[in-house]
Amino acid sequence: MRLYWIWFAHHPELNDGERARLLEHFCDPEEIFFAEGRKDIPEELEGLVRKALSSRDLTQAEQILERCAREEIDILTFGQKEYPQRLKNIPDPPMVLYCKGTLPPVDQLPVIGIVGTRKASAYGLNVARKMGFQIARCGATVVSGLASGIDAMAMRGALAGDGTVIGVLGCGAEQVYPKSNRALFEDTERYGCILSEFMPGTPPYKWNFPRRNRIISGLSCGVLVVEAPKISGSLITAREAGEQGRDVFVVPGNVDVPGFEGSYRLLREGATPVSCGWDVVSEYAARFPDHIRKDMSEMPGGAGGSRRESAPVKVAQQAASPVPAPPVPGETDKKDIDKEPSGLYSDVNKQKPKLTADEKLIADALKAGPRLVDDVELTETEK
Repeated sequence: MRLYWIWFAHHPELNDGERARLLEHFCDPEEIFFAEGRKDIPEELEGLVRKALSSRDLTQAEQILERCAREEIDILTFGQKEYPQRLKNIPDPPMVLYCKGTLPPVDQLPVIGIVGTRKASAYGLNVARKMGFQIARCGATVVSGLASGIDAMAMRGALAGDGTVIGVLGCGAEQVYPKSNRALFEDTERYGCILSEFMPGTPPYKWNFPRRNRIISGLSCGVLVVEAPKISGSLITAREAGEQGRDVFVVPGNVDVPGFEGSYRLLREGATPVSCGWDVVSEYAARFPDHIRKDMSEMPGGAGGSRRESAPVKVAQQAASPVPAPPVPGETDKKDIDKEPSGLYSDVNKQKPKLTADEKLIADALKAGPRLVDDVELTETEK
């Protein structure tokens, strides 16, 4: 049966909407595959059936089945009871999902999509990790695209919060993209799953990612946009979420930073502003009372965010202290309490060494207090 689902999912003449229309009449793709000559096909579907029957070569589907078995990729079809009903309800659901890991029971869980720009500010990255952690601690599952920047940082935060995670890819499920996120991919597979509608071996073509975004929003109850510039794939996900009837949340940012232009546009259009994970998850407390809890745990420090056990850190060994020479007979031993003469307390007012030109620029920029690196812009006088 899966053979026909794969043939149907990757049929070159059909789009997702057309596939969904055909399944409203036929029980499954196998019935469509053998529909030639049937007299009970509605007139409005005759053209689509002819398109489907224009290519009945199963060679590619057989190759995909073999590769999935070889690379331990599970195949979830639209017709299986495990396929999320939430995703079925979107206008153009994928007919097949390739999965590495264990897909959680999405329909019974609060699921929050977290998205944002790849070229994020330090503020955006910190907030993404905090939001991922807090949302996970409050009992929600986090789904993202596993891209660099906001996506990856949100997933690391969710993993640090012992949460369940789902990564949706714009390439084959077995491919790590970007390669620098290999450890994150492995953790996502271990503590949740990696999903893709693209057959194994599919490269990360740029036109695949907008299609990927509808799955992120389709699996979610709501989508949180952490940082989105004026032109951003995150805005596509937010638009998909709105069209699918999902909630859209936005983290407000600095109005002078271009990276938040898209975020503020979403706020003007009616998205909900939030400042912590509980602001998001609390919206679904009545719907999922057995899963959601208010947890205000502090975000752990460090740049990690993975439950993976860290390898032992090799610490440089300190040089052994020299063995003190035996005291010379007759010489008075100096006690530990004895100290060398020191300067007076008033030495604090002694003139400090002069700063270099670069150090003086930094000191002048910080006169008003601590500032984020991205917020520091030297004026002509400071230069």
